[in-house]
Amino acid sequence: MLLPLGVVFGAGLFFIYNSRRHARASEDSASTQSNSFTPSSERDFSAPMIGHHTRWLAIKGEDPKIVQIALQLHHPTPCSWAEGLVEAKEDKLFISPPVSGWILVVGLGLPDPADDVDNFFHFMSRLSRQLGEVQYFNANRVINHHAWILTENGRIYRAYACADTVLWNEGLVTAAEKDLRLRCFDYGTEFDFFTTRDILSANCEKVGQLAARWSIDPHTVTRENWDAHGIVGDMS
Repeated sequence: MLLPLGVVFGAGLFFIYNSRRHARASEDSASTQSNSFTPSSERDFSAPMIGHHTRWLAIKGEDPKIVQIALQLHHPTPCSWAEGLVEAKEDKLFISPPVSGWILVVGLGLPDPADDVDNFFHFMSRLSRQLGEVQYFNANRVINHHAWILTENGRIYRAYACADTVLWNEGLVTAAEKDLRLRCFDYGTEFDFFTTRDILSANCEKVGQLAARWSIDPHTVTRENWDAHGIVGDMS
């Protein structure tokens, strides 16, 4: 009689012990997760800053409001880097605070030379007449479209834009392009995807490096710059 009671009593103690042990483990796990929690804005920006964005402007200057006026943005709203880059889609653009003397403009609302290279030329000429030195970069690694434009005071100093064909090739190849061994083809050159894929892909991979030589690579913007606020608005 005593033996069965002892077994039942022992089983009960074992159950209580395991229950308490499991509860303590759950509390420890929750505490660890709580202590290691990182705000969403910091988590998001541990990766390359501009993420999926493939087009950006680099404008020499210190006043984002002047850039906002030149771009004719509607409904301009002050915002953080995280907010601005999330909003920079469709017809919206994010204008960054100045970083090392440059203002970045990021967003899918920027024109793409592949859509209409003539309109794109007028856009860049007008903008540089208003703002001085304006650079444009495009690196779509999915379809290997790429472009880099260097303008100042309305003059095109260097322009190369490549989609399925070379849309624009103007000005002397810069020293930075030569150092990076970027392959620039003659205007009107058409490409066979399979035979030139590696060349075009290599160009796309180096657009950020070229931006760093000419001005600033947005992928390298560091955490200490995130406290300053920029502007997000709608393209007209």
